[in-house]
Amino acid sequence: MDHQTKQDFFEYLLRLGDDRLVLGHRVSEWCGHGPILEEDIALSNIALDLIGQANLLLQLAGQGEGKGRDQDALAYFREAVDFRNALLCETPNGDFGDTIVRQFLFSTQALFVLEQLQRCQHTELAGIAAKAFKETRYHVRHSGEWIIKLGDGTEESHRRVQRALDHAWRYTAELFVGDEVEQRLAAQGLAVDPASVRDAWSAQVRDVANTATLTVPADGFMARGGRVGKHTEHLGHLLAEMQIVARSHPGAKW
Repeated sequence: MDHQTKQDFFEYLLRLGDDRLVLGHRVSEWCGHGPILEEDIALSNIALDLIGQANLLLQLAGQGEGKGRDQDALAYFREAVDFRNALLCETPNGDFGDTIVRQFLFSTQALFVLEQLQRCQHTELAGIAAKAFKETRYHVRHSGEWIIKLGDGTEESHRRVQRALDHAWRYTAELFVGDEVEQRLAAQGLAVDPASVRDAWSAQVRDVANTATLTVPADGFMARGGRVGKHTEHLGHLLAEMQIVARSHPGAKW
C-alpha cells in the first residue's frame, strides 16, 4: 500500500472497530439486568461478539498504523474525539425496546457490509468479515424477532418500540454516508462504500417494521459527526467507565 492507502485503511478499520467496541460496551451494560434470564444471556453473548470483532479489527488497525499501538492502546488510551464510531452506537440503552431497535438498525447495516467485505482484497480483513458475518446474522435475526414480538404485542409494547424506532431513526443516515476514504478504498477492493447497501437495508427494515405493525419514520433531521470525532456527551461518559481500569494501572498485566 502507498502512504495514502495506509492512512485510509487505518481510518476505515477504526470506524469498523469503534462501532463494535462502543456498541459492545453499551450492550454489556445489560448483563444482570435483562428482562428474562434467557435474554440476559443472549445480550451478553451479543456484546461478547461485538467486542471480539472490535478486538480483531483494532489489532489489524494497530499493525497497519505501525506506531506500536495494539488493540488495547487504541481502545483504552484514545480520547472521545479520536473515536470514529457512528453516533447510533453510543446512544444510551434506554429501555429494552430502545436497545433492541438500536441493535437491529445497526446489525442489519453491518450484515450487508460484511457480506461484501468477505470479498475484500485484504486477506486478513476478509477473514474477520467472514467470522463477523456469521455472528451478525444471528444479531439481526434475534433483534428482528424481538421487534416483531414487541410491535405486534401489547398496546404498551407497541407504543414503546415505536417510540424507540422514532428516536433511533435520526441516527441512521450516518451509517450510509461514504466519504472519500471509503470511496478510495472501495475502488481498490479494500472497503465497502456504505451507500451501496442502503437500499437493501431499507427494504429489510421496512419488511420487519410492517410485520411488527410499526410505522417507519419519515426522514427529518439526521444527526451525524461520529465518523469525524464529533460525538454526543454520552460517549465521554461511556469511555470514562470503560477506560478507567487501564488508565489507572497503565502497563499492568493480568
